[in-house]
Formats: sequence, C-alpha cells, structure tokens
Amino acid sequence: MVKHQPLQVYERQLCLSCLTGIYGCRWKRYQRSHDDSTKWECSWFLLLCCSFLLLLVWSYFWLEARNDYNEFNWLLYNRSAVWKDGTVPILTTTLTGLTYTAFLMILALCHIALGQQLNLYWIHKFYFPQIVVLAILLTTITGVVSIDDFWQDEWDIVIISLQFTGPFLHIGALAAVTALGWFIAGQVLRVERSRLQVVTLVIYVSVLLVLYLVPIFISSPCIMDRSKLGPRPAVIGRRGAPMLAPEHTIMSFSKALQQKVTALEADVTISLDGVPFLMRDRTLRRTTNVDKMFPGRQDHDASFFNWTEIRSLSAGLWFLRDDPYWTVQYMSEKDRKRTANQTVCSLAELLRLAARTNRSVIFSLRRPPPQHPRHQLWVSDALKVIQRSSILPEQVMWTPDWYRKKVRAAVPLLQQTSDEKLPVAELKERGISTLTLHYSQARAQDIRQFSGSNVSVNVYPVNEPWLYSLMWCSGVQSVSSDAPHILKKVPNPIWIMSADEYGLIWITSDLISVAIVIGIFIFQKWKMSGMRSYNPEQIMLSAVVRRPSRDVNFMKEKLIFSEINNGIGSTDELSMYTGNGLDVYARDDIMMPALHASKL
Repeated sequence: MVKHQPLQVYERQLCLSCLTGIYGCRWKRYQRSHDDSTKWECSWFLLLCCSFLLLLVWSYFWLEARNDYNEFNWLLYNRSAVWKDGTVPILTTTLTGLTYTAFLMILALCHIALGQQLNLYWIHKFYFPQIVVLAILLTTITGVVSIDDFWQDEWDIVIISLQFTGPFLHIGALAAVTALGWFIAGQVLRVERSRLQVVTLVIYVSVLLVLYLVPIFISSPCIMDRSKLGPRPAVIGRRGAPMLAPEHTIMSFSKALQQKVTALEADVTISLDGVPFLMRDRTLRRTTNVDKMFPGRQDHDASFFNWTEIRSLSAGLWFLRDDPYWTVQYMSEKDRKRTANQTVCSLAELLRLAARTNRSVIFSLRRPPPQHPRHQLWVSDALKVIQRSSILPEQVMWTPDWYRKKVRAAVPLLQQTSDEKLPVAELKERGISTLTLHYSQARAQDIRQFSGSNVSVNVYPVNEPWLYSLMWCSGVQSVSSDAPHILKKVPNPIWIMSADEYGLIWITSDLISVAIVIGIFIFQKWKMSGMRSYNPEQIMLSAVVRRPSRDVNFMKEKLIFSEINNGIGSTDELSMYTGNGLDVYARDDIMMPALHASKL
C-alpha cells in the first residue's frame, strides 16, 4: 500500500517578497495579505503622502533660496554672533527626509498596484517607520514656522521662481498625475463597488482638469517674442566679488573687474575721525581680527574706531578661516597669501580704482550713532572724498536720501539713485534717474513703466542664472550680484518662448495626457474582466472575521495541507471555499496534486 503524498509547488516571487519585506517586514508568504487595508493603515498612508508633499515644497523653497544663502547666514550671525553655514544641516536633513519618504511612497504605491495590504509595521527590525515619518513631518512643520518668523521675506522667492519654473513644473505635475492613473484605475475598476472608489475617481478627475487648465493662469516674462528681448543687463559687483575674495577689499573689487562688471557697489561707514570706509556690519567682529587687536572692543560700533586703528586690522584672515562660500579650496597659493594681507578699504581707494578702470560706483551710506562726533557731518565727509577723487561725478551713483537737495546743489552731476520704490512723478521731482530695488519688488510691468519714463532699474541681489534670466526678460538695465563670475557665463536667457509656442506645448501635453489616461483605464478594465487572479497568497482564512493575529497567519498553509490530506483535493471541492472568501489556486502549473496509485 502506497501512502498518498500531496504536493504544492509555488511560483518564485522574489520581487514581491522584497517589496512586502522592506515596507512591512513581511518576508514570509503566509504573512502577505490581499485584504483591504484598514482605516489605520490608510491613515498612515495619507500621513506619508502629506509628509512627502510638504517636504517637496520645502525642498523647492531651499533650492530656489540658494540665491540668498549668504543673506541667511548673515542673519544667523547677527543673532548668534558666530559665523556658520546654517544651510548645510537644513539641506542635509531635508534631502534625507525627502529620500526616505519618497522611498516609502514608491513601496506603498507598488503595494496598491499589486493589491497588497498596506501593512506598515509599528515594530520594524531596524527602524520605526511611522515614528520616523511623523518626526519628519513635525520637523518640516517646525522649519516652515521658524522660517516664517525668522526669514519671512524669503517666501517671495517661491512666487518669483514660479514665473520661471511654472511651465516646466506644470508638465512634470501633469506627467506624475497621469502616471498615477494606473493605480487609480486599478482601485476604481475592481469588482467590488464602494463609495471610496467614487470619491477617489472624482478627486482624480478634478485634479486632472485643474492641471489641464492651470496654464491659463501661468504668467512669465520669459514667454515673449524674441524680437522684444532687451539688451543683456549690466552686472554690478556687489561688495566686489565676495565669493572669490574677502568682501569690501581691493582684492575683491579687482576680482570683480576681472569678470567684466560695469560698476562697483559698496556699503560705507564713517570713522571716528571722519574717514569714509567700507563695512557692511555694524561691528568689525565678523570681517576683521578686531578681537585680537583690540580685545574688549569687538562689539563696539565700527564707526567708533579711528582710521589708524581700522587700518591696522586684517580684513582677509576671516575669509580663509570661515570659508563663507566654500571657495577657499579653489584659490591658488598666491591668492591665499594675498587674501591674508588684505586690509579694510576706504572709500577714497575704491574711487581711485574705479576712476583708473573707468567704472561707476554705487554705494549706500550708514549714518553714525547720535553720540558720534560726525553724526551731523557724515554726508559732507562722503562728498569731500568724492570731490577730491579723480573720478568723474557722473560715474558716482548717490543713494542716501538724507540732504539730497544739498547734495545735488554741491555736486550737480552725481547720478541720483534711490532704493525706495516711488511713483514716477515723485522720482522726477527728486531728480532720481536710477532705482535700486530688491528682486521681490521688481515686477515686469513696473520695470516697463519706469523704463518708459527714462528711469533705470537696478535689481539686487541676483546670484543665480535663473533669476538673472528672469530679470533680463523683465527688462531691467542692471543687476547687483555677489557672483559676477557665475553671471558672466550666461550669454542668453536660459529659456524664452513665444506665447504661440507655449500654447502648442500646453495643448499637446494635455492631449497626450488624456490619451494615456483613457488607455490606462481601458487596459485595466480589459485586464480585470478577462482574468481572475488565483494566487497562493489569496487563500485567506479570514473570510468572515478578519483576524490579524500572526499565529493565524502562520497556520494558513498548514491548514491547506491538512484539508487536502482529509480528502479535499479536487478542483470542484476546493472551489467551494471561494464562496466563503477563500480563493484557492487550482491551476496545474502552480498546484499539482500528486498522482495517486494504489496497489493491492
């Protein structure tokens, strides 16, 4: 008598094992489930989606804010009195969080596509996914709130950048939502009908319609006829070329001149004995060695040092020590020695350099504190230096609004410049011929209005090629930049297209998206109506009451074998269990009953 021995042969599913194992630590076949995800699991998936989308926006903000990284570090310095690159930890954590949430999102979408339960375990072998996702979400929210309090004006960069990236972000979002149609179709076209499917379909179609129509509201200065593009904006060296050499030093201005700038910009302070010198900060602590030369006076206002004391300070050692732009490693040994020997530059030295190289000079003038002996004489001190220098008056752009009438009377040929956005009529009344505006104030329609009234517009700070291209298309005459060596490499706007070209791209992308989405839904409908999946993982023991106990899951395969041994071996008998929620795989290539032979 021969003993009956049933055999069960499984397909190899390495990809599925890795997918469920990495996402939910379900490496065993019996641990997988085709049950619908619970409300708890769906809630965590929704939280994961929110974290990913928020991190995506946060990453975009810091990507575009690269234009102002130095401004951010300078604000941090003013609060902490310690110079450090605060963008490094922010960018590191943001990139790490975005990578992790994107990885989990991909795994979750693959689970949905394969009909697997979104079972993200609380206890993981190596980490706690839910806790990590929640920590990422809370950290990102904290960062957004902190930036809104500490650097609120920088949110303008997002709105401005959308004028440049909007058309491309639209195409990218349309492609992503179109691809998402594969997962939506798989859920909506299932045999079982539910209210959630209808809601999902309505939301998906609504999002698609919004994306199809959003180009109507996209406006960009770069969408224009190429024939109307103005001349390339002139580049002004803002504090010289501070990425290549210490700011406000002769070396920095010389580096800027090597990059073919048309003018030099500086911040001017008056010393205790009435000598105008170049300094951005209120104190000398950040950019000099005042703490070593004059201990105890590093927090004093820079204007309370006389010129002899200021001249004795080094203005280059800090650059080699702090490396504020991560550029010291690219400096030659000769430049490093030259940097170490730099001293604080006076306004007279800057004017001599500009006169010798036939460049213009634009500067802002900081008034000394009330107790300063030059508090009432600061404007006259600056005018005396200009009048005594060899530079032509029309090459000097005068920005301070204080005593402007007296200045115009004393030196009539000075170019009157303002950093305040005023109506054209008032600008004409004050004799102002140039406006120096922050890029957040430089709207294309205002620039065209000022240009039509013969008022030049200079925009600051412009350090990134995309922002330079946007300002170029907007029609500005010049930009102030910390990175003239970067803008030198931008001979043309990065992109420019006519309205007809953009309209063609818009309509074409919409039509392609519609065709793909319809094709996806038709294919998914055909696939689901023409076949029924019988997979070993679909043999569920939780037909009536779902019991997520691991012990019950562990017994699934064992009970199958026991039922077969008890005589339930035919396809007809196994099919009886499908009516109770137990789907049995009965195809010959996967489960093959053993040949029964009995001999007397």
